[in-house]
Amino acid sequence: MRQRSLLCATLVFACLPLAMAADAQTKATAPRLSAAEIVDKNVTARGGLTAWRAVKTLELKGKLDAGGNERAGMPVPDLSKGTMVLPKRPKEQAQLPFLMDLERGRKQRLEIQFKGQTALQVYNGTQGWKLRPQLNRHQVENFSIEELKTASTWTDLDGLLIDYAAKGEKIALEGVEKVEGKNAYNLKVTDKNGYTRHVWIDDQSFLEVKVEGTPRSLDGKEHAVAVYMRDYRPVNGLMMPYVQETTVDGVRDSEKMVFDEIVLNPKLDESRFAMPR
Repeated sequence: MRQRSLLCATLVFACLPLAMAADAQTKATAPRLSAAEIVDKNVTARGGLTAWRAVKTLELKGKLDAGGNERAGMPVPDLSKGTMVLPKRPKEQAQLPFLMDLERGRKQRLEIQFKGQTALQVYNGTQGWKLRPQLNRHQVENFSIEELKTASTWTDLDGLLIDYAAKGEKIALEGVEKVEGKNAYNLKVTDKNGYTRHVWIDDQSFLEVKVEGTPRSLDGKEHAVAVYMRDYRPVNGLMMPYVQETTVDGVRDSEKMVFDEIVLNPKLDESRFAMPR
């Protein structure tokens, strides 16, 4: 028995140099890309820098998850009582039609249809306002200080990586990680104000598969947010994800946006982003 054990040990150690040589060969032949090279491949995979610079506006139509009654909600102020309350949620996960307009300068208008009513959330690059009839709030409300702070960190319509240097951003590679079972480059993006977030790039398609979102405050604690991007399709030569799923750390349910139609450069009247008088 002892001789057999020694023989096995000898075979194992004898094979180690071969395994190490094979591993070294694999690493040697695997592409070692810098952060800048990964971004260049991402921009090319998405349709090219020139094509994206030509995009001034976007319109997206589809459906989004409204959340069921078992999902942790975000408290909202009750002006009549001067307290924070949790809005009632439907028993089952509901999907609501939405229309989102985007314009350069981080302008965004989101319309959500709910039981014949239209909820609005609008940001014009500096100011934001909302209308929430689903919460029985039929008067226009300005963004809170915290909401304005969050909106100021939103990306422009082309995302984090397109023209990153011109936007004053810095990119650093933090390694390779598994995202939904596939290898992805983890890039750290720091904007000109020092705000950082991460974006994960598939090592085969070089498309974004995951983006770090703005943390959400629930139960007095900050919860990490991640947005997964799937089902890429070409739209006039540009690759666009038709599914975006947002997850919040510690919350079981996710929020999924499914796009039915994406339009490049629709004509948007400036009044769509203007503050109501």
